[in-house]
Amino acid sequence: MAIMRDNRWAAVAAGLVGAAGVGLAAAASHAGGEALLRPASTVCLAHAPALVALALAGDRIRLAGLVALGMSVGTLLFAGDLVARHFLGTGLFPMAAPTGGMTLIASWLVLAVGAVVPPRS
Repeated sequence: MAIMRDNRWAAVAAGLVGAAGVGLAAAASHAGGEALLRPASTVCLAHAPALVALALAGDRIRLAGLVALGMSVGTLLFAGDLVARHFLGTGLFPMAAPTGGMTLIASWLVLAVGAVVPPRS
């Protein structure tokens, strides 16, 4: 799949996730959203730099595109569910945040595996 070979899209995702993290931190501080918006911000701000690193890794790390996709989707589900709960009073769908969290954990584990498997020659 072409998108998985060219990881520049992960830099776009990093920018969006990072901006969301800063915005959510501000909202948590000024809109009384400590319980839900602060953890959503933390997840975004933790994964934005990882997405930048994956975008820069290119083919040097096996499965970098898959890991970036997993981190993007996992962050969207986890943070999106918390934001929806805060602003809408209901989550995205049942188990959205745990699904996002498990996707993030799996992505980090795939990164670990991809880092020890030699890159393609």
